[in-house]
Amino acid sequence: MATPLAQPDGQSGRLSTGGPAVPRRSFRKLLAVGLIGSSIEWYDFFLYGTAAALVFPKVFFPHSSALTGTLLAFSTFWAGFVARPIGGVLAGHLGDKYGRKPVVVTCLALMGAATFLIGCLPSAASIGALAATLLVVLRFVQGLAAGGQWGGIVLLLTESAGAKRRGFAGTFGQTSVPVAVIISNLIFVAASSLMPDSAFLSWGWRIPFLVSVVMFVVVLYIQTKVEDTPEFRELQRRAARPEKAVVRAPLAQVVRTKWGTILLGCGILSATNSLFYVSISGLLSYGTGSLGLERNPLLAVVLGSSVAMLVTIPWSGHLSDKVGRRPLILIGGLGVAVWAFPYFWLVDSASLPLIFVAVVVGFVFQCLTYGPIASFLGELFAPNVRYSGASLAYQLSAIIVSGGTPFLMTALIAQTGSTLPVAAYIALMGLITFVSAWFLPETNPAQVREDPHAVPGAHLYR
Repeated sequence: MATPLAQPDGQSGRLSTGGPAVPRRSFRKLLAVGLIGSSIEWYDFFLYGTAAALVFPKVFFPHSSALTGTLLAFSTFWAGFVARPIGGVLAGHLGDKYGRKPVVVTCLALMGAATFLIGCLPSAASIGALAATLLVVLRFVQGLAAGGQWGGIVLLLTESAGAKRRGFAGTFGQTSVPVAVIISNLIFVAASSLMPDSAFLSWGWRIPFLVSVVMFVVVLYIQTKVEDTPEFRELQRRAARPEKAVVRAPLAQVVRTKWGTILLGCGILSATNSLFYVSISGLLSYGTGSLGLERNPLLAVVLGSSVAMLVTIPWSGHLSDKVGRRPLILIGGLGVAVWAFPYFWLVDSASLPLIFVAVVVGFVFQCLTYGPIASFLGELFAPNVRYSGASLAYQLSAIIVSGGTPFLMTALIAQTGSTLPVAAYIALMGLITFVSAWFLPETNPAQVREDPHAVPGAHLYR
């Protein structure tokens, strides 16, 4: 059994950890469970984006024009992102008070149930406007679940890892994103290829949503086999002391003391969130609607290019353990800003190979930012307010940038007839990431990397 290595640093609610926090074999299982559980969670969330671009305008808004139906479908897509900060706030408060694990289990179960029920919804042809209303409600529940699970998953991984491998460990939560994109697109392509379009629009689109029932197997495993993180268990042990390691109102405390860090943390996600949702959702709508491309070949381009993310995210997290978090985030943000205009020049060629190049290069740049963020955001906050602080920063970007990007892309192109304004928007998001990272402190500087006992981020909240 591993020796607990968490030590108080002399201030209330703050501790340092070093070395492997859980036995190696148990930690490997935790990495696998984190990857699988988070992949299914994001599969459920991203599947909605694909369906919003290709199916929902016809199923839930059949009496609208093609443009209006797409805008309405993307507005329901946005509802999930509106809910994500609320989910992050609730989960952060509960996760800092009662533990990471119970909140993760609850969020995974909510996501599985909401996604399964979307697959059971009647169409507008059956129950009229009520169908779209129910769709928005279930999308909102998806958003609550997604908002809460991210912080819990990445903290289960990073707080259970050895101090010098937190960057790499956190990427098992982040790598679930491309895994989810690949799985959702594969299932969507398979379902639509095995039946005529009429059957797919009638009932075949439901199959990918109903598959999410497998989430409950993961929920059961985590509930029965996974322990909460060593850092949170240490906080609980210290809670009986006068200094109260587990704070009564973690959200209020982190907002009061670290509001600037929260806003800058939100800013560093601008590049990766904007370009990612353009590539997995906005591009599908634009490519099939304006460029005249076939649905399945375009889905295959997104699927194939997502493989680049599978490689880049773990590599960037591992590299952040060696050279620091900020350099990679700075390079990624600047890369997205520079690539924004070539990206759309290639997309507008309507050539599938050139679109593939555009998306792959964009994914590489945004993954340089996305890989280290799991560890970086957590390390910016003390353990007793970490879930609240990291979740709030992450999910604020979801409502400001992620959810609105496909809607904004569709509206801008419809208004101007050009992708130039969208490219300018993506470039701006890249610059916001660069500037935000520039003003944030490095959580894993050279003196921490070279000290075998130092913990990334601990020097920031002593």
